[in-house]
Amino acid sequence: MSLDELFFYLALTAYLVGALHYLLYVLRPNRRIGRMATAATLAGFTAHSLSHVCRIYALQRPPLSTPYESLSFLAWAIVLIYLVIELRYRNRILGAFVLPLAVLAGSGAAALPRRMAELVPALQGVGLWSHVAMALFGNAAFALTFCAGLMYLIQERQLKARHLGRLNFRLPSLELLDDVAFKSILFGFPLLTLALISGSLWAEHARGSFFTWRPREVWSAVSWAIYAGLVYARVSAGWRGRKAALLAILGFCLVLVTFIGVKIFQAGPRL
Repeated sequence: MSLDELFFYLALTAYLVGALHYLLYVLRPNRRIGRMATAATLAGFTAHSLSHVCRIYALQRPPLSTPYESLSFLAWAIVLIYLVIELRYRNRILGAFVLPLAVLAGSGAAALPRRMAELVPALQGVGLWSHVAMALFGNAAFALTFCAGLMYLIQERQLKARHLGRLNFRLPSLELLDDVAFKSILFGFPLLTLALISGSLWAEHARGSFFTWRPREVWSAVSWAIYAGLVYARVSAGWRGRKAALLAILGFCLVLVTFIGVKIFQAGPRL
């Protein structure tokens, strides 16, 4: 087992411990449990960062090309953005929804081949690496929007039903969830836009066409349109709450179709 794989498995284990503690924190609001959840997540993030550093050193390139590397980077980016949000809002309940998502992404990466593939010159270059990194960070931000939207719908349903159970008392307020979702979109949408633009420029340079109607390009464009509509609806039409949450969930489902259904199941280190 290589050093980068060792750090990766340590990170995945720590994320799992963190996710379990965040879930327990929802049911038992104990400060010690909350601190354990954050500490485990920070430890996992540190180990994951070291895994990327080791892989960069071994490959002499960013770890962004193979499906394993992409999913691993996505899990790392989700945790990074979550930790920033936890620090900003001083609320750990979001971790009960976000960390399991990072564990799923990391587990998906662990199930894929981890060979250190050599890339042809066409699949290398700062511009292309920037394109992939921006797309993955954008997807990570949309994962946070998805979780906040899902929590919003759960909280709203309980409030309307006047069923104030234990879960209701532990979920953040509707205002906080709506704010987290909006801030995440404002962070992710420009990144997705820049990723699409840079990807089109690279495609024109490599293939002679800005848009080739490949499934990944089509679904990426559809996802961008959904989030563009959501940003417009929130900024111009004043959409808030349930409508915005549903559209954010739909957008992330399309992101999953693009990322998993198109990219992960394709063979080889394509970008």
